Amino acid sequence: MIDAQGNGLVFLLCVPRSGSSLSTVMLQNHSRIFATQEMWFLMSLVDLPKTDSRAYGGSSIMRQFYNAMVSEDVFEKACRSFALEIYNGFLEGSGADFIVDKSPRYYYMLEWLDRLFPQSKRIHLQRNPLAIAASFKKVNRHTGEGFDLTHSLQSSKLNMKSVDLTLGMLRLNDYFAEPHVNAYELQYEQLVARPQEELEKLCSFLGIRYEQGMEQYGQFLDSAKSDMFYSMGVGDPFLSSHQEAHQGSVNNWKNILEPQEVELYCRVMGADLFHRMGYSDQLAEAEQWTGVRYEAKPDQEVIERITHQLTTATGCDWQQHYRMQPADSLVHDSHENRNDSVLEDPEKIDPTLAALATIRQLQAALRAADHRLERGYSERERLKVQLASAQGKIQRIKSWVPFGHQISAWASQRKILRGGKS
Repeated sequence: MIDAQGNGLVFLLCVPRSGSSLSTVMLQNHSRIFATQEMWFLMSLVDLPKTDSRAYGGSSIMRQFYNAMVSEDVFEKACRSFALEIYNGFLEGSGADFIVDKSPRYYYMLEWLDRLFPQSKRIHLQRNPLAIAASFKKVNRHTGEGFDLTHSLQSSKLNMKSVDLTLGMLRLNDYFAEPHVNAYELQYEQLVARPQEELEKLCSFLGIRYEQGMEQYGQFLDSAKSDMFYSMGVGDPFLSSHQEAHQGSVNNWKNILEPQEVELYCRVMGADLFHRMGYSDQLAEAEQWTGVRYEAKPDQEVIERITHQLTTATGCDWQQHYRMQPADSLVHDSHENRNDSVLEDPEKIDPTLAALATIRQLQAALRAADHRLERGYSERERLKVQLASAQGKIQRIKSWVPFGHQISAWASQRKILRGGKS
């Protein structure tokens, strides 16, 4: 179970489109790991004092309540207690000891994570920034949302995708700039090239043994955890079309992005970031393709504009170049021994609790499926209205057709009578 310090809790930290869905769907196949799609709920907790307007009113009262009556210490304890109820509710009866909270955009509250669960493990999932930008463009083209990289970076209005691609990436690389006993660096490109080897190393970091075949997520599609994962309908929409990791998306950024998009994005981010992340070769390829040698530092004007947009919209207050804080105490041995005993003696798992855990997962999957069906029904009704409207227009047009034929015939007769003259 997760304790108040965060032992047993794993945060998978990255920006969207970094490969977090792929990483999670493989991790969840381990018997001692509970991992599902994005949770995000910690973000709503940290922003509770920044109450928005509600239909029932009282926003100013709630803001006054949090800011004037609830101390930071009490608020933090309350949020920790709420989070522990959520996390341990998932773990109860499942036989797992670790829970992976994979929620892109947790870069929004890194200071909060350090205070809330200082002993939690943190995995930094990295990917070539150009491939991430290309993935945004590819996925949004698939979903019909549309994504213009150039416009998003130059817009005077807040665009969270541009925040992901700039502030999010810079902030995570500052956070993980120094080695930390609770931090682990995972590269997407290495994961898809050598999934078993990378998962073996990742399991070692977590203090558990690698389980054979966990990277072949297509073999676990009939499990309750897999049903719950896919039922939430978020993450990579192309994930379910494969059964194991592949390298098809590693170098396709040149097929998706235009040279001018690559040039602008590399200018904004600066060369240093690519070097720090281990993507110097990809940067060199981009420079050769665009014919531009990029400056080391980011474009400060663009970064400051996007920062101002985000701060104005959310009220977030980030520490500049914030880094992962050292934990006050590190307790591993007793926790790992307890976990090993669970693994080696499966009879200690209460079968009733395990069945209830499976039922809860299936119920969550059913609720998500019902929601999708409801949305599909609403969409069908909307399309039926549009179809009826279009058919009505067609009928009105057809009603004019006989009259048009009569006019044409009448005009032809008059032309014949007049010797061919109109």
